[in-house]
Amino acid sequence: MTQPAGQPYEYRRRTLVEPDWTRFPGWRDVTEAQWQSAQWQRVNCVKNVKQLRAAMGDLLDESFYTDLETDQQRLATMSMLLPPQMLNTMVPDRTPDTESFYADPIRRYMLPVATDRHLDWPSHPHATRDSLHEHDMWVAEGLTHRYPTKVLAELLSTCPQYCGHCTRMDLVGNSTPTVDKLKLSLKPVDRYDAHLTYLKAHPGVRDVVVSGGDVANVPWKQLEAYLMGLLSVPTVRDIRLATKALMGLPQHWLQPDVVEGLHRVAITAQRRGVNLAVHTHVNHVNSLTPLVAKAAQTLLEVGVRDVRNQGVLMRGVNATTADLLDLCFGLQGEAGILPYYFYMCDMIPNAEHWRVPVWHAQQLQHDMMGYLPGYATPRIVCDVPFVGKRWVHMVAEYDREHGISYWTKNYRTSIEQNDDEALSKLHAYYDPIDTLPQTGQDWWRKQEAAATA
Repeated sequence: MTQPAGQPYEYRRRTLVEPDWTRFPGWRDVTEAQWQSAQWQRVNCVKNVKQLRAAMGDLLDESFYTDLETDQQRLATMSMLLPPQMLNTMVPDRTPDTESFYADPIRRYMLPVATDRHLDWPSHPHATRDSLHEHDMWVAEGLTHRYPTKVLAELLSTCPQYCGHCTRMDLVGNSTPTVDKLKLSLKPVDRYDAHLTYLKAHPGVRDVVVSGGDVANVPWKQLEAYLMGLLSVPTVRDIRLATKALMGLPQHWLQPDVVEGLHRVAITAQRRGVNLAVHTHVNHVNSLTPLVAKAAQTLLEVGVRDVRNQGVLMRGVNATTADLLDLCFGLQGEAGILPYYFYMCDMIPNAEHWRVPVWHAQQLQHDMMGYLPGYATPRIVCDVPFVGKRWVHMVAEYDREHGISYWTKNYRTSIEQNDDEALSKLHAYYDPIDTLPQTGQDWWRKQEAAATA
C-alpha cells in the first residue's frame, strides 16, 4: 500500500514564547520588570561591538566581531541599533554559539556582517541611495506625494532599531563610513505645519501613511498633536501609523501614556469616520513573542481598526514558502496582526545578497495560495522605481536571461504632472545578478567594464 504523498507545507500551530533573556551573560540578572520597561530597553540598546560583547559575553568567537567590524567600516548602510527585545529573538531556543548566531535569520538582516555580502556584486549597477525616489517627490520636507490619493509623511529620521536593508538608508539613522546621511532641516512643528498646509490645499489626498523613521521615536505629545491635526482635515479618510517598534520594542506601545493617548486618537478617528491602522514590519516568525501579541491586542482594544504587517522578502531570512507561511500563521493566528504585504527588497547599495529575483517572488506567491484565509494571504509586491507597488505577476515584460523586468503604471506621480508619456512608458526593475544564468552574468560584467572604461 502506497503512503500518502503529503502536502508541500504541513501546518503546525506554534504558540508564542518569550525567549529567556538570561541565557545572555550580560542580562543574567535582568528582572522581568526591567525587561518590560521601554526605558530600560532603550537605554540598553546595542549600538556598537563593545556593547554586543557585553551582552554576549564569551558566547561568540573573536572572528564574528572582526567580521562585524569590517562590515560596519566598509559596507554597512545603517549603523548598529538593536533593542534587547530584538537581540533576544536571535537563536531563541538555546544559548547561542558562533555557528548558530551566524545562521540566525533575524541576525542576518538586523546585524549583517561582511561575509554575508556578495563581494563580487555587493550592489547592483542600478542601485541608488533613494531607490524609490521618495525625496524627489517631496512636496514639503518629509512629505512624499507619489500616488494620486496617498502621501507618505516622514516625521523624523530615527528608529528604535535599524534594519540593514532599510529602503530609506539615505535619510534614516546615523551616518556610516560609507553613507553620509541626508538631514531634515526644519523644526518638527514647522515640518508638521507644512504637511497639514499641503493636505488642506490638496483635497484629492485621502490617505496618509505616517512614518519616518519610526513613529515610536516621536514624543507622544508631538505625535498625538500631529494625528489630531490630520483628523482635522476633512478630506483625510485613512491614517496609517508605521512602526517596526511594535515588534522590535513592543514595550513602547504598552506604556500607559501611549495607550491612553492612542485611545483618544482612535475615538476621534471613529467619530469622524476615519480608518486608523497600524502597520508594522515583521520578517520572521521568531520575532513574534507574547509581548508583541500583547502590544498588538492593546492597539486593537483602544480602537485602532487594524494592525497589519508589511514584511520584506530577503534571502537567508524568509524567502521560502515554509518561512513565509510560518510567519503568516504566527501573525494572523497568534499575534492578531494581519499579513498584508511582502515587498521585494529594494535596490539600495550593498543589498544584493538579500534581494530575490522576480521569478522567485512569483513562485512564492503561487506556493502560498490556498493555505491561509483569503483575507490573511499577503500580496507579494515589487516597488518599482517611479512606478510604485506592483503585484509580482503584473510584470509587462521579463527578460530572464539579463534579469530585467518591465512594468507599466496607471497614474502620474507629483513630478510627472506635465509628462504626456508617463502612462505609456515601460519602467525597468533588475534581478540580483548572481541569480542570473552565466550568460546574463557575463553580459552585466561587460556592461560594468564598459561603464568604467
